[in-house]
Amino acid sequence: MKHSIVINLGDQLEVITNGKYKSVMHRVIAQTDGTRMSIASFYNPGSDAVIYPAPALLEKEADKSQVYPKFVFEDYMKLYAGLKFQAKEPRFEAMKTVESAVNLGPIATV
Repeated sequence: MKHSIVINLGDQLEVITNGKYKSVMHRVIAQTDGTRMSIASFYNPGSDAVIYPAPALLEKEADKSQVYPKFVFEDYMKLYAGLKFQAKEPRFEAMKTVESAVNLGPIATV
């Protein structure tokens, strides 16, 4: 796409938006007839951050249930590292079931 800006959203934004905005698989098709410029920017929360769908978005979409459970970012990163080179779908399905296996500790009660 010439003269375009493409923004790839990551996994955490998919969770925060409860799936409204999808995390995309990053892929590049190199062009042979020109140049390409990329600016990569990554932002991660603290390892003890609890990630979950934004309550305000859940209230706006009352007909849609919460798709993702609360989870600790560090637990997600461990799962991500173990499944990094596999498809996103199994990783997201694993995150949907991780709540029962994750001890959120005192941070979740704040």
